[in-house]
Amino acid sequence: MIIYLMRHGETDWNKKTCFQGQTDVPLNDYGRELARITSEALKDVDFQAVFCSPLSRAAETARIMLRDRQIPVFTDDRLKEISFGVKEGSNIERMRNDPAEPFYYLLNEPGNYVPPEGAESLPELYGRSAAFMRERILPLEKRYETILIVAHGAMNRSIVNPIAGIPMSDFWNIKMPNCTVSILSLRDGRFHVEEKGRVYY
Repeated sequence: MIIYLMRHGETDWNKKTCFQGQTDVPLNDYGRELARITSEALKDVDFQAVFCSPLSRAAETARIMLRDRQIPVFTDDRLKEISFGVKEGSNIERMRNDPAEPFYYLLNEPGNYVPPEGAESLPELYGRSAAFMRERILPLEKRYETILIVAHGAMNRSIVNPIAGIPMSDFWNIKMPNCTVSILSLRDGRFHVEEKGRVYY
């Protein structure tokens, strides 16, 4: 089975480089255009099912990707972005350069990140993404040939990194701008990374 793992299109918070996390920020017009371009590039891929985060930026990206195809779409809360707690909406670049901020470590030294109030740790993120893949995707190996998953930047890394053997300390190693697609395969119960972070625009 082939799995296309896609990040959602751009939002205004992406454009302003703000932490979005689980705040439900919609796509902007440029984000919709990126999704349309990616959809056109993958129009001949025969997706049989789609899984997506329930957050609107991922759900709308999935709808654009489907075009007019009648394909079942399954939402799963475990595909939501990592929670940044009380810091959602904060500027990423400011925190990247301020060692007094907890997110300085997430951005620069992920292995040493300790989440602030209400935020999620990387092990927690890895735990729910692994549970999703184990419980929702593994059983589909003999049922579907090609599926699409639409989620978020940190979430998608938490899926790809363990399969690719990338340690948590190198969490941001794979570049994943908006609408990036990574391609995975599932053979005999094991996931493999076929392509990392491809952009079609």
